[in-house]
Amino acid sequence: MLVRTNRVIQSPSGPGSVITRLMMAVLQSRRRVLITGAAGFIGFHVASRLLRDGWTVLGIDSFSPYYDVRLKEARARSLESDPAFSMVRLSIADRPAYEAAWAGFKPDVVVHLAAQAGVRYSIDHPDDYISANLIGSHNTFELARNHPVSHLVAASTSSVYGANTVTPFQETDRAVHPVSLYAATKGSMELIGHSYSHLFGIPTTFFRFFTVYGPWGRPDMAPMKFARAILAGEPIEVFNGGEMMRDFTYVDDLVEAVTRLIDAVPGGKPLTGDTLSPVAPCRVVNIAGGRPVGLNDFIAAMEHAFAKAAIRTMAPMQAGDVLATDASTALLHQLIGKVPETPLAEGLERFADWYVDYSAKSAIEGVLPAMH
Repeated sequence: MLVRTNRVIQSPSGPGSVITRLMMAVLQSRRRVLITGAAGFIGFHVASRLLRDGWTVLGIDSFSPYYDVRLKEARARSLESDPAFSMVRLSIADRPAYEAAWAGFKPDVVVHLAAQAGVRYSIDHPDDYISANLIGSHNTFELARNHPVSHLVAASTSSVYGANTVTPFQETDRAVHPVSLYAATKGSMELIGHSYSHLFGIPTTFFRFFTVYGPWGRPDMAPMKFARAILAGEPIEVFNGGEMMRDFTYVDDLVEAVTRLIDAVPGGKPLTGDTLSPVAPCRVVNIAGGRPVGLNDFIAAMEHAFAKAAIRTMAPMQAGDVLATDASTALLHQLIGKVPETPLAEGLERFADWYVDYSAKSAIEGVLPAMH
């Protein structure tokens, strides 16, 4: 009988037993991926999927207090139940610690998801964005330079399209007018990464994510905030009278795209509408649901999923926000074929099922409310 720990499979017969040696050989033969931000919403889902697909995963996360770390701890505990997963707690802005973890693990692929997220938070906490999104990302490129990998993939954001008004947003559109510091740091990350890809031949793909939602989501995002308020009978803020559009992406669909793109290493002949650089193995790809939805329609779908009406309070447009996001996914489909595009109503039903179940079971008081 094997006894699992967070990082090592042990056998009652001892570390030198045939069973232990065989199991360790299996783990060592698996592809190795380092995921930054592994305790975050998207990092957790990507790590879970790659573990199911047979990868050995090293997660790195600083467990920053941007939102209640107990939710991050719960995600980490779930991942650590798999012996092929290890978690290292550090800030990617701390290059010596980051390099020690990277060099010791020797990843084949790096999935860089760690970032300080949030448009509005960046207005009052700019230093957090410079540290995580610029210094931390620069450290990631430096480590890929010094410890090469077959592919570095990194999360950017739809926010880089900024003041653009022509939709759908295409990756070849100019994105030089950010309207938040968050967007500016992500756009800068893309530029720095391209220069490293050109100078040092690092195969690099940037993903521009569009409004990702689903189970285990971030408490600062609309689905979690609205769910909490609706069930508690508290009002929700409806910005700009609900006259806003978002291209919502269900998290499982996004993870499917990310995992397929890991093997779509930039190079060769450009595709139609490709962003493949003429001087570097580097490209940018939108990942989105492909069906923009109005804010009022989103709220109606939330009400249906939770079988309870929302109390709405009108609020003005927020600084740093944009009226609409709408992605072209033509390049994504050329690279990896058709990917799932879960309808919003179905995705919110799955989210609501998780939310209600997790609320009932969770001992993480204050992260998710108890049901009344």
